[in-house]
Amino acid sequence: MAGCNCEVEINNHEQSRILIILLCINAFMFFIEITLGILSESTALIADSLDMLADATVYGIGLYAIGRAAQVKIKAAHISGIFQILLGIAVIMDAIRRLIWGSEPESLLIILIGLLALIANIICLLLISKHREGEIHMRASWIFSKNDVIANLGIIVSGVLVYLLSSRLPDLIIGIIISIIVIRGGIHIIKDVNNEKELLTKTTS
Repeated sequence: MAGCNCEVEINNHEQSRILIILLCINAFMFFIEITLGILSESTALIADSLDMLADATVYGIGLYAIGRAAQVKIKAAHISGIFQILLGIAVIMDAIRRLIWGSEPESLLIILIGLLALIANIICLLLISKHREGEIHMRASWIFSKNDVIANLGIIVSGVLVYLLSSRLPDLIIGIIISIIVIRGGIHIIKDVNNEKELLTKTTS
């Protein structure tokens, strides 16, 4: 039926369904990783757990933005970008603290949880892939999922190196690298937001 907005409603429903699944996966993995990250004294796992928390928050904001005005979606993406940057900085500070005061990361736990997180994030990446060129809040979700897969591979490598070298340095280094990836993702989203604002200003002026 012409003018019924049926296609928009279907698209919004699909986005909501995907974001709810992503939110649940990331919230679950946050609790798993933060708990075992603390127990295993792993900066990399703690960094990734906070990344999962950031992602869960972003997906929650994305759910709020669905079906709302473009300005709301832009603001939601901007908030998520800032949140990512702040979490990344917090983990870098924790890594520096552990470098000074010491830590004894458990390599086996790091590898196992890294594998579990990798599987979870590959599922998320597959779910969001068809929306990677969509609206800004969905593009932000794609960026997070893509970065997470890269980070998880790094965690597994760090666990292997901790075991082989009997050193905490690989865990600290990977934790810092993950934090930098998180920060870069946040900066990328903020740049995307600024571009979207310019386009919106041009179309409304």
